Amino acid sequence: MKKDLLAISDLTREEIEGIFDRTNFLKKGFYAGDIYHPLKGKVLGMVFKKPSTRTRLSFESGMYQLGGNTIFLSSKDLQMDRGESIIDTARIFSIYLDGIVIRTYSQKEVEELAVNASIPVINGLTDLHHPCQILCDMFTIKEKLGRLKGVKVAYVGDGNNIANSWLDGASKMGMNLSISSPAGYKPDSEITKKAISLAERNEGRIEFAEDPFEGVKDADIIYTDVWTSMGQESEYEKRLKDFKKFQVNADIVRAAKTNVMIMHCLPAHRGEEISSDVIDGDRSIVFEEAENRLHVQKAILEMLMGQRL
Repeated sequence: MKKDLLAISDLTREEIEGIFDRTNFLKKGFYAGDIYHPLKGKVLGMVFKKPSTRTRLSFESGMYQLGGNTIFLSSKDLQMDRGESIIDTARIFSIYLDGIVIRTYSQKEVEELAVNASIPVINGLTDLHHPCQILCDMFTIKEKLGRLKGVKVAYVGDGNNIANSWLDGASKMGMNLSISSPAGYKPDSEITKKAISLAERNEGRIEFAEDPFEGVKDADIIYTDVWTSMGQESEYEKRLKDFKKFQVNADIVRAAKTNVMIMHCLPAHRGEEISSDVIDGDRSIVFEEAENRLHVQKAILEMLMGQRL
């Protein structure tokens, strides 16, 4: 039976821990120079309707390191935007490919593709969720701190797909999550409601604050993302004004624990959501976090396409 990854909620806690265990194995092998090809002869289709640096590079490199191949398809390369149905497209993908990564705007489009495909579908990003990124982030935190349960992540910024997936991930793993956003920029209400309930069952905590200095109090991790995501360019000037008090800078960092670590999913707009001295500072693990996209996604590919369920 095939399994998809459309949101972190698709995974059990045990499956997430399994991904992290495999990531450790794969990362150690990578640095040891081991050759490991569990996906030899398999092909991953990569359907991208949004630009990408890390998602594309990490999936293409990861698939190659696992012995497989990729076919990159931008929206202009496909018939989907010229009227071909998702049903027909999914059937064709399932004939030629062994798995699909799709990076697009609509979560519904990803879900429809998964329903109609007989091969695994991985959400590489939508406006609602970014599951691969947050799995990578949680792995990075566990790698650094040795645990997830009870760790406080203070997210500062827009209540976007990253915030939504943090709600999914933190609540499932018993973490404490504080989200600081201006009024009108909160995460999805349904995802929030479910996350609060799940966090309580897993002995975690979900909190919200409009004052980022309050939000980062006692934080182990400060996390931020761009204020203006793809497709929101017309809102850029308004968002600059609305978020001006939410920059992760030295003052914000001083309000958290003395050993707080700084994370950002990238790309970063230096001088907007984060200052250069912070992203380049000795508390930043941003580029270690970016590297782990490669290793975590290799574990996801192996699990879904290599039938390690």
